[in-house]
Amino acid sequence: MKNDPKLDMVKHETKKELLIKFILVLGILVVYFCFVSLRYGMRNGFLVTLLSWSFFVFCTPIADAGIIFDLPMRLVTGIRMVYSELIVWMFAFIINISAHIFFPVIYDSTIFLKIFNNILMNPVPFWIIIILSAMGTYLSVYFGDELLDVARHKERKKYFKHKTKYLLFIALFLIINFILYFFLLEKLNINIPFL
Repeated sequence: MKNDPKLDMVKHETKKELLIKFILVLGILVVYFCFVSLRYGMRNGFLVTLLSWSFFVFCTPIADAGIIFDLPMRLVTGIRMVYSELIVWMFAFIINISAHIFFPVIYDSTIFLKIFNNILMNPVPFWIIIILSAMGTYLSVYFGDELLDVARHKERKKYFKHKTKYLLFIALFLIINFILYFFLLEKLNINIPFL
């Protein structure tokens, strides 16, 4: 008897790792929503949560916030996460345009949103953060799609035949990201105590 491919998808180690990440991110988002709703009310809490989510979409170089949409879309429809991440970025863009038009004062609610607003309103030099984040996000989503394409966890080995090339590219990307992020954080007057 042949196994159902959708059930197999959840059984594989790689898929389990992504599913755990999805559950963790969703759980954090729900807890955050509850916290800000208690503080700012339900409507403003929802908007603060959406804008905070969009901060992580635009300003982190991995698909951490987007996984809430990417993984379910991939599992249900089979649409590659590289494409669904485009929808995530468009949605985050629309949320921010709408907030700037209708509720601009909401960006003063939290420190994250103040920093995010500063990044959005000062394209030079802060949009470099968004560009670097987009590059990192799509790189991570590309590799995530590759991992979901394999039938078994151990079959990932065939995808690592160009491992050195990928590792050098990723290392260079991370070094450039690290340097630029800390330069831009300094410009935003953000001090990280452990550095």
